[in-house]
Amino acid sequence: MTQPAIILVNPQMAENIGHAARAMLNFGLTDLRLVSPRDGWPNHDSKSTAAGADHLLKNARLFDTTEEAIADCTRVFATTVRDRDMPKPVVTPHEAACQMRDILGKGGQVAVLFGPERSGLTNDDVVLADTVLSIPVNEGFSSLNLAQAVILVSYEWFITSDESKPFIEYDGAAASKKELIGLMEHVEQQLDIKGYFRSRGRRETQTRTIRNLLQNSGLSSQEIQTLRGIIKSLSGEAQSR
Repeated sequence: MTQPAIILVNPQMAENIGHAARAMLNFGLTDLRLVSPRDGWPNHDSKSTAAGADHLLKNARLFDTTEEAIADCTRVFATTVRDRDMPKPVVTPHEAACQMRDILGKGGQVAVLFGPERSGLTNDDVVLADTVLSIPVNEGFSSLNLAQAVILVSYEWFITSDESKPFIEYDGAAASKKELIGLMEHVEQQLDIKGYFRSRGRRETQTRTIRNLLQNSGLSSQEIQTLRGIIKSLSGEAQSR
C-alpha cells in the first residue's frame, strides 16, 4: 500500500459512491473499499456520477464490517465533526495527510473512514480508529456531503507530497487492525466468562471503553501476542487445550 484506502461505511446512495470515486481519482487515490452499501453492490447507478472513474468502481472491495475493511491497516483515521467523548487525537485534513505520508513511507498501512450520509460514523466505528480527522467548517453550518468530505481529504493528500514530516516513531512492527480486534474480542470473551459485564444496560459503554483503551495503547504485533498469551494463562485456556 503506497496510498491511503478510502473506506465508505454503509453508504446510502450509489450515486454518492460514484461521486466519491470521481473525487478520489482526481487526486490519484484508487483504493476504494465499501462496507455494506445500503442498496447493494455493484450498483449501476454509481456509474452516472463517477464521470469516467469506472475502474475504481469495478475494483472497489466489498466488506461486511468495518473490522474486516481495516484488517490490513496499521493506522486508521475516522472523519467526524461530532465530539464523541473519546480520548483520541484530532487532526485537520492537512495534518492527517502529512501523517499518512510519513506512516506509508515507513511501511505502515493507512485508511480513512467516512460514515453514511445521514448520520456519519457510529461510535463503534470511531473507537476502532487511532485518530479523528475533523474538517474545519463554519460552526453555524457544518453540512458537508460525502463526496465533499472525500475530495477535501484527497486534495490534501495530493498537495502534501513534499510536506510529509515524522510525528511518531514507527519501526514497522505496529499491529494490524485484525490483530488488535482479535485482542479486543479475546479480552471481551474472557471478561464475559468471568461475569465482568454484570449490568446489561452498561455493557455497550463498558465494551467501547475497553476497546478505546486498547486502541490507544499503540501496541505492536509482538505486544499483542504477549498479551494474548497472558490472558490464556490467567484464564486457564492454555491448560484446557
